[in-house]
Amino acid sequence: MNILLLGSGGREHAFVWKLKQSPLCKALYVAPGNAGTSEGAINVELNPNDATAVAAFVKEKGIDMVISGPEEPLVRGLADQLKADPELQKLHFFGPGAEGAQLEGSKDFSKRFMARHNIPTAAYRTFTRESLQEGIAYLEAHALPIVLKADGLAAGKGVVICQSNAEAVQVFREMIEDLKFGAASARVVVEAFLDGIELSMFVITNGQHYLLLPEAKDYKRIGEGDTGPNTGGMGAISPVSFADAVFKEKVVSRIIEPTIAGLAAENIAYTGFIFFGLIKVGNDPFVIEYNARMGDPETEAVLPRLQSDLLAHLLAACEGRLDAEKAIFDPRYACTVMLVSAGYPDAYEKGKVITNIEAVRDTLCFHAGTKWQGSRVATNGGRVLALTAYGATKAEALQKSFEAAETVQFEGKNYRRDIGFDLD
Repeated sequence: MNILLLGSGGREHAFVWKLKQSPLCKALYVAPGNAGTSEGAINVELNPNDATAVAAFVKEKGIDMVISGPEEPLVRGLADQLKADPELQKLHFFGPGAEGAQLEGSKDFSKRFMARHNIPTAAYRTFTRESLQEGIAYLEAHALPIVLKADGLAAGKGVVICQSNAEAVQVFREMIEDLKFGAASARVVVEAFLDGIELSMFVITNGQHYLLLPEAKDYKRIGEGDTGPNTGGMGAISPVSFADAVFKEKVVSRIIEPTIAGLAAENIAYTGFIFFGLIKVGNDPFVIEYNARMGDPETEAVLPRLQSDLLAHLLAACEGRLDAEKAIFDPRYACTVMLVSAGYPDAYEKGKVITNIEAVRDTLCFHAGTKWQGSRVATNGGRVLALTAYGATKAEALQKSFEAAETVQFEGKNYRRDIGFDLD
């Protein structure tokens, strides 16, 4: 099969690493990719959001399957646009159409979907500019803390947890009146705060059946002890010690299966990944959010634990054979530590030469924000490299990842030294 993978981060490099292991993979292209993906695939200067350009490339190269790493092409309806092309009727697109992608693209859509299908989540209300005063009155009387979420895509920055009613009203005004997160915050979802510990679970689905992947826990805050501003993710651990068999069965029966059944009942065609952002409150799971794709950096810990053929699973989903697939997991821990640029998640410089990658041993090095600078690899983003190691225990895997983090060098390198600190 000829594959086109869309995206440029650590998640996409992990996909390249895994897809290349499949005997089904003939040619693999990544648009636009990074310095790491270029070593296992062919990078293509192509904007994943440009449906016309993507369609032309698919035709030129005889692409059999398109896989979208990021969410934006999905929410923009790339799958629908390609499927509407008479010349691309045999193309497999792994990722939902615009309607299904609203599970991620609109917080209000996903909350209403969960309400219709009795899927446990935090209580909520949605407000717009037209209901601004009603929203202010609601916030002034709301129990603390208060969670405010931009309805649309906001690059992972559209969630604010407020510790006072006055702060909530101020942020609410900024989001709706000043469009703090752009058009994404023209509509704001106000949620009750859930106190618990978070994790993520993932499935491959064709909208009728699903295949469960390994779970993971990621670390969003820039500072150790989960302090400072949110980032795109500073590391991840898989498996998650507190997600025992009983808890995971609750997730399956109360959340995953009702979600798949809900999509089918509403005739929402959905072939792709579903990321379940969960929180464990007491011993019960609640949905914080859905994503219509795999997470990053969770993918860099999840895919190394998937021993079965990822591409075979994706093809089976596209061809309606997913119910016959069996996923095989590596029982070992996979722990990911993210190296980031100085200043991230705020302003940071690019173009810092990276050295000693070749000296890393016994650890997978997934490129995230990198580029070729002449014959050398340099930084090209806030999150630069994801270092993933295996271990019989979490401690063993983390030790290897941290050793690799010390080995790799670039000016301003930063990373969290406490990934996994809150797990047994």
